[in-house]
Amino acid sequence: MQTGSRARRVTSAPPKFVIGSILRHILVMTGTGAAGLMAIFLGDLANILFLSWVGDDVVIAAVGYASSILFLTISMGIGLSIAATSLVSPALGAGRRMRARRLSLNAHVLTFVAASLLSLVIWLLIPQFLELLGATGRAYELATVYLLILVPALPPLAVAMTSASVLRSAGDARRAMNVTLIGAPVNTLLDAILILGLGLGIQGAAIASALARLVMMTIGLYGVVWVHDLWGRLRVRTVLADAPAHIAVAVPAVLTNIATPVANAYVTRAMAPFGDTAVAGWAIVGRVIPVAFGAIFALSATVGPIIGQNYGAGAFDRVRAALTQSLLVTAAFTGIAWAILAVLAWPIAGAFDATGETADLIVFFCRALPPSFVFLGALFVANAAFNTLGRPHYSTALNWGRATLGTVPLVQAGAVLAGAVGVLAGSVLGGVIFGILAVWLAYRWIDQLANKSHRADATRVAGKVRSGAAG
Repeated sequence: MQTGSRARRVTSAPPKFVIGSILRHILVMTGTGAAGLMAIFLGDLANILFLSWVGDDVVIAAVGYASSILFLTISMGIGLSIAATSLVSPALGAGRRMRARRLSLNAHVLTFVAASLLSLVIWLLIPQFLELLGATGRAYELATVYLLILVPALPPLAVAMTSASVLRSAGDARRAMNVTLIGAPVNTLLDAILILGLGLGIQGAAIASALARLVMMTIGLYGVVWVHDLWGRLRVRTVLADAPAHIAVAVPAVLTNIATPVANAYVTRAMAPFGDTAVAGWAIVGRVIPVAFGAIFALSATVGPIIGQNYGAGAFDRVRAALTQSLLVTAAFTGIAWAILAVLAWPIAGAFDATGETADLIVFFCRALPPSFVFLGALFVANAAFNTLGRPHYSTALNWGRATLGTVPLVQAGAVLAGAVGVLAGSVLGGVIFGILAVWLAYRWIDQLANKSHRADATRVAGKVRSGAAG
């Protein structure tokens, strides 16, 4: 009974982001989002940390190959969840709660169906994907085992992400954070038991992550259904009716998000000729990046609901302010992360027992490459704006531009000029150009929407004046 009264109090609350300090909303949502997101990545980091203590570079290389494919599945889940934010947050901002409940339910259903189909296709193509990445021998065999267990866990992960997006759209940053914040220690605890305690190695790491995703899904659905009551009655007719609007955002959002893992897969393939030590170094860097820059990745996810609610309310000055202040916060977070990584570069390498080329790659990344994440973060923030403001295909074009024109030639040149270190440098430098372009386009589109809204308001006012004069 108490839960029901709590749900009624929450559901009667006005849209949260249309009033108050934009910067405060950004910092609160990003802080909680970063805690939750970094918790996921700390769980992944624990996977590879525990495995690194086995003292076998081939195991770490196998995780590196598998991670490129898992990153693809996670990005698909994120893309599907973005559709929920783009549909639910404007509905809440406009005060259309019943529509928001319906859209929330249907977004979860469509996400689960799409994620199930995608995971099946990827699961069947695991051998072909690993061959494309250049995996061979024992690394290929271990990566296959890891993926066969973990790829089928995409549907519960995608549903958990969708629940977190709906909770953020409702302004409940704490519960959105809890979706991942609670799942991470579960993952780490199971890692310790299965990898270190039972000696299951890479199989134990995969089982731990799969079980943690089920926990995340349960927590997310509890917040959406029982706390916020953002869950209507399931009707096939309404699911089919809402599917086109969901697909219109989800398809370009998925395409946008898979551009980054495709680029990372290309980098993995470019690292492969330099041996398992280079791939192991890249695998560790790939785990360090989301932990160090989790706040930036969280910002790109949390700014969407803030923009969406204000867009639904017609407050374009606040939409523009949300974009501007998100970019400033991105720069601040990047500076902090760079300082910490530069100081801890060698201790980070030592924690993974990294030596030789593996250690050199880790240290080079920590000290030389973090500033590029200002522009990468700007690209992600602009993508969130495009997805929420009806231009998701802009995000798709920009991300694929970075993943192809901004990655392939630079990685190739880096490999020739500086080997594995050059590959690593080339993988991030292309984000500078596309980050700047994305920000310019985002401001331009917001101005166009504002002008269109003002013209529509003027037309309505003129119509009312004419009607009054005629009366």
